[in-house]
Amino acid sequence: MSLLLDDRSLRRHRPFLLLCAEQAVGSVGRQVTALALMLLAVTELDAGPLGAAVIMALTYLPGALLSPFAGVLVDRVPLRRLLVLATSAQALVVGSVAFAAAVGRVTWPQVYVVAGVSGALTFTLSVGLQAALPRVVGPERLLGANSVLTGARTAGQIGGPALGGVLVGLVGAAPALEAGSAAYAVEALLLFALPVALDTPVGRRDTPGESPTAALRAGLAVVRGEWQLWRMVLAGAGLNLGSGAAAALFVLYATRDLGLPAWQLGIVFAMMSAATVIGILLAGRLGRTMGLWRATRVCGLLTGASVFLIPAASWGAAFPLLLAYQLFYGLSGTVWAISMTTTQQLVTPADLQGRVAGFTQAALLGTVPVGALGGGAVAAWLGNVPVLVASAAVALASAATMWAPSGTREGVSPSAAEPSPPSPHAPSAPR
Repeated sequence: MSLLLDDRSLRRHRPFLLLCAEQAVGSVGRQVTALALMLLAVTELDAGPLGAAVIMALTYLPGALLSPFAGVLVDRVPLRRLLVLATSAQALVVGSVAFAAAVGRVTWPQVYVVAGVSGALTFTLSVGLQAALPRVVGPERLLGANSVLTGARTAGQIGGPALGGVLVGLVGAAPALEAGSAAYAVEALLLFALPVALDTPVGRRDTPGESPTAALRAGLAVVRGEWQLWRMVLAGAGLNLGSGAAAALFVLYATRDLGLPAWQLGIVFAMMSAATVIGILLAGRLGRTMGLWRATRVCGLLTGASVFLIPAASWGAAFPLLLAYQLFYGLSGTVWAISMTTTQQLVTPADLQGRVAGFTQAALLGTVPVGALGGGAVAAWLGNVPVLVASAAVALASAATMWAPSGTREGVSPSAAEPSPPSPHAPSAPR
């Protein structure tokens, strides 16, 4: 069956449709929770800039620090059960803040703990779902499946903040957190409906009694041994370093330095959402016609180059240049992310999917807060424009490393080569 027909058959694939619904519901829950938790801290605890920054940092740091260990867990325990437990725990953790606020007992330690625990559970779930997808749809349909899941997740990211804002405005931050908790509960039910076959262990390379350190080394060996994956991880980490610094300064730069009114800034951010949708629609076609490796390299380069449009806006035509930045960055960045994730899943053995996803996620997430904090600190000394130019140079140079010569000529391409078969001990894809 052709790849096009395989992608169309996903519409009738019940486990995959459950994952699509889970991505949409979970994304809405996370967006509502993030907004409501921050507003609760502002209104109930009188949070200042430092308190808000700590809450934001705590939502990312667990992903950077714990993702590799989450990968070991994903590869060693029944996968479906782990996904259900993680989302159920998230419903309880978020609901605890809503309950405490309702009785007037919410405190800073609780908010910090909930932000950190919720972040850890979110990124554990992300690693687990990356490991589950190849087993749900099979390797030949990964590109289309990743594109559709990204679309479902993006829909939640677009609608979630608006829904959260409406809920907070109508009923307050605490009831909005209850809605976020309910979304996690629905997400757990959707994951529980996945095939029980996902709890069946795949063929493992672990030896009995193997230490977590040895298990981590096995996953890292795959990342370093697959030259395409290694280059993508390094390029992505550097690209996120530069982009993180630019993102931290973007609103301040656009409003204070460029004088953009609020309505123009809103349109600029809306352009990113539209560009993401276009990228989702193009990712499958570009991956098939160009090959995954070439699509990843080309789109990575475009993503890095587009960051230069931010400081270029200081020379005039600020509004159209920032619109162009959001368009090119959103479109090429989406294709790059989908192609990279698919390549990672194709080259990774079935029994190491969790650990490889964990290391990749840690590398990509870890540089974002570093870039944001470093860019903000240097900008306070040198000004926004020099830091934005340097950030764009870092992003572009990092993406360009994927174009360095290599002894291996052929990349992973679903149109040019057969993907690596699943482990002989892995169960067939659940239907």
